[in-house]
Amino acid sequence: MRSDYVKIAYSVAVTAATIAALTANAYAQKKYDPGASDTEIKVGNIMPYSGPASAYATIGKTEAAYFTKINSEGGINGRKINFVSYDDTYSPPKTVEQARRLVESDEVLLIFNPLGTPGNTAIQKYMNSKKVPQLFVSTGAAKWNDPKNFPWTMGWQPSYQVEARIYGKYILQNYPGKTVGILYQNDDFGKDYVVGLKDGLGDQAGKLIVVEAPYETSSPTVDSQIVQIKGANPDIFVNIATPKFAAQAIKKIAELNWHPVQFLTNVSGSIGGVIKPAGYEASQGILSTAYLKDPKDAEWKDDAAMTEWRAFMTKWYPEGDLDDSATVFGYGVAKGLEQVLRQCGDNLTRENVMKQAASLDFEIGIYLPGTRIKTGPSDFAPIEQLQMMRFKGESWERFGPVMSGEKGS
Repeated sequence: MRSDYVKIAYSVAVTAATIAALTANAYAQKKYDPGASDTEIKVGNIMPYSGPASAYATIGKTEAAYFTKINSEGGINGRKINFVSYDDTYSPPKTVEQARRLVESDEVLLIFNPLGTPGNTAIQKYMNSKKVPQLFVSTGAAKWNDPKNFPWTMGWQPSYQVEARIYGKYILQNYPGKTVGILYQNDDFGKDYVVGLKDGLGDQAGKLIVVEAPYETSSPTVDSQIVQIKGANPDIFVNIATPKFAAQAIKKIAELNWHPVQFLTNVSGSIGGVIKPAGYEASQGILSTAYLKDPKDAEWKDDAAMTEWRAFMTKWYPEGDLDDSATVFGYGVAKGLEQVLRQCGDNLTRENVMKQAASLDFEIGIYLPGTRIKTGPSDFAPIEQLQMMRFKGESWERFGPVMSGEKGS
């Protein structure tokens, strides 16, 4: 009898210990920081829904629609995305205010894809001191790829310096000896492009660049800068501007009956957001680069990924412009965050968010063939490939190989 009693007691103890171990293991598997729970992942975002860069507002609206779609499908690992997006009017002091609100009041797990170089520069030190991910920032400044000094900040798109280096090299190869005039936004966004262009032109930069005209985002137009640049009579015009001002520049050049070779940054390559307002006729022959599939390019008419994007837009963001590549951008970067959060599983700590973001190696179908999303602990630049393109008729035509503009490449 005593032997049976001991066996039963031992069995009960083992069962209790097993249950305790399983329970502890379950709790150990689920790790949360502020903004995450069994049912929700709270994601913050800052966008210029108004102000001089409001053409980009559609990016935030696309992302909101994408997370609504994800939630309708059950969320990510059973958790719904609570997407909290605020307007900063493209004003750095407002960006700081909204970042503090998201981190300290809303207690988001991370701030995702905040847009604009000046605003992200203003919050970078704050985000890193708070150890809150400033993830996949919507700007191509080179400074976002600095994991040693800013381990909580990561970019997404190819850097502006990478892109501008490609333009510089292209000018040397195809327009040797031709002079260059530059319009640029007078902030980190514009200055990064100028640095990259001069890198690409190398020791000829001082001789070839004959005029550099900055503009402020508070200015109503860039007409006077275009007149100034035309006065220096450069052969090539490099348009380093956000959409509103880029469109104004193209339009003014046409009005002046001036015909330089024109280069346009890929952030202003949207047909719906820039080319249409500037005018198709005024935009013929403009050169730029791409890493996204252009929604107006007939080559992608039956492409599976673009067909999926169009179906998404029709159902979840019907008021969005199907000609505006900014919506393709928003869709792609939202897929990037989805991938990171799926990789996080039940370990939804801010540290693990950055760990997973720094271990990506996958493809998103809306990017050009040959483009891969790839990161590492010392590589916070997810996309580093671009392809040249020229505007013809009512669409962009890509040409040449997919290139890297990394220094020394």
